[in-house]
Amino acid sequence: MMGRMSVFVVLLAGVSGCSGLLQHDAPSAQVYVLRPAALANAPVATAGAPTLRVGRTQSAPGLDSDRIVLIRSDHRMDYFAASRWPAPLPEVVEALAVETLRNSGAWSAVHDSRGAFPTDYFLQIDIRRFEADYTAGAVPKVYVALGCTLGRRVEHEVVKSFVAEGSAKAATNRLGAVIEAFESATRSAMAVLAEYDAEVQKVDSPVPSMNR
Repeated sequence: MMGRMSVFVVLLAGVSGCSGLLQHDAPSAQVYVLRPAALANAPVATAGAPTLRVGRTQSAPGLDSDRIVLIRSDHRMDYFAASRWPAPLPEVVEALAVETLRNSGAWSAVHDSRGAFPTDYFLQIDIRRFEADYTAGAVPKVYVALGCTLGRRVEHEVVKSFVAEGSAKAATNRLGAVIEAFESATRSAMAVLAEYDAEVQKVDSPVPSMNR
């Protein structure tokens, strides 16, 4: 009996050792961040400029996660292994949009979807594309497309709907180069977003919310 128990203990120790080895050798996921374009001389909002809230960003099916999406040559959706964004993609895009619009100088204040203050305008963003596309070759091209709706908060009236798009081809088929292409394409889309919003609010100026 004691002999059988000794063998059992040795077997358990061996299994435990193998399990620890497998866990140690398993690659940990790398977290990649995207940054908005830096503005050397950021404009300052004019006195009385309206305020804006960026609503909770929505996404197309398959994009509501922290995984980095790629499209294979057979139009099959897949993900880069052992890599992810720091949060689900809608949260990443919302944070980038808020920071970009704050730096644009077009708004006196820009709040995210969790802000508690009333604003003059609201912006709804829907992520339509955010992927590295391999359908045209071994080196991917990144596509970012954001469906945007700008409206007045009090009247719940849509002022403008548009698509902010950007694209960039990766320099090589390496993940670091692909992430750089994601950042470039995202910055292009955000620049379009900021330009449209600034032009609209110049033409369509509601009574400031603090006077209501």
